[in-house]
Amino acid sequence: MAVSVKSAREIELMRESCKILAEVHEKLGEAICPGISTAEIDALGERLIRESGCIPNFLNYNGYPASVCVSVNDEVVHGIPSKTRILKEGDIVSLDAGLIYKGYHSDAARTYGVGRISEEAEKLIQVTKQSFFEGIKKARAGNHLYDISAAIDAYVSSYGYGIVRSLVGHGIGTALHEDPQIPNFKQWRRGLKLQAGMTLAIEPMINMGGYEVAWLDDDWTVVTQDGSLSAHYENTVLITDGEPEILTLP
Repeated sequence: MAVSVKSAREIELMRESCKILAEVHEKLGEAICPGISTAEIDALGERLIRESGCIPNFLNYNGYPASVCVSVNDEVVHGIPSKTRILKEGDIVSLDAGLIYKGYHSDAARTYGVGRISEEAEKLIQVTKQSFFEGIKKARAGNHLYDISAAIDAYVSSYGYGIVRSLVGHGIGTALHEDPQIPNFKQWRRGLKLQAGMTLAIEPMINMGGYEVAWLDDDWTVVTQDGSLSAHYENTVLITDGEPEILTLP
């Protein structure tokens, strides 16, 4: 496993890439409302990224046809935007987006309620988000990679939710997906030792029901096998000699 440790210059480029992405996500979140199509969300995301002088890194990545993954309700990740998919009151929607700034990638995801949502849906969103913050308590130099996984698992499992196992977080830098892979569930080993300068995309994907997922016929959209709601929360994180730095938060 070849895990890259970024130089001071590379870290500054990563910071700027992630800062721009955080601003894009803020504006996307403000646009979520009943009646908007998932294609409109994607178009807005691409426009914001390009207006910032950056490149949407999801567009045409391994053939993915959009700049923002827009996943609704039981869709876990990689939902393909459509003019005919209209968000309605009570839906939840996950937006996963990234960009390239001067050769360096950023990646982040958020889940939003559309209008007024159920208490159960709101709780799922909040637990998924908090599980990320529980995980990064372990994301510091000298700890091990799977300490992050175990912390996420312990928190989510206490609520009885399903932790998606078929999809994991990843390293990030000059490529969107770099080593290492970062599971969101407990591992039997501790994994590699974390070093300052590593940049990781940590992204819990949590289902209200079981952890099992399936792929739709478009070969991209991942859905919960039992039809339950799913939430996704992701940030690009820098490992430091002290507290981790969350690069994709404003």
